[in-house]
Amino acid sequence: MRFVGLVLVALIAAIHVYIAYFEIFAWETRGPEVFPVLPADLFTPTVAMAANQGLYNAFLAAGLIWALLIGDRKWQLNVATIFLLFVFAAGVFGAATVSGRILFVQAVPSAIALILLWIGRTRDQV
Repeated sequence: MRFVGLVLVALIAAIHVYIAYFEIFAWETRGPEVFPVLPADLFTPTVAMAANQGLYNAFLAAGLIWALLIGDRKWQLNVATIFLLFVFAAGVFGAATVSGRILFVQAVPSAIALILLWIGRTRDQV
């Protein structure tokens, strides 16, 4: 269970690296394709806002990657837990305020990873 949880942590980190890239570097070029419901002229004036959001996603990715690099299992679990909780909170808030789809992209995978990591922790102690 722990291994599968860590694989999910890696996948969630990769998703947040992509989101950070998209929001920081590709907002004006790819944004209109990804969000066709928004007016195309909205992307240029919101580039700084999107980059700011992207930086937060980069922080989430960095924390998750950091957790994967920690050798001590207890500290790895602690760091992974806090950053997965951050991702979960961001996913719930995004789902409530922007799009329900965010719940399934961020909140659900982070919750599953948390559960698997904590089940793996319990099995390690038995």
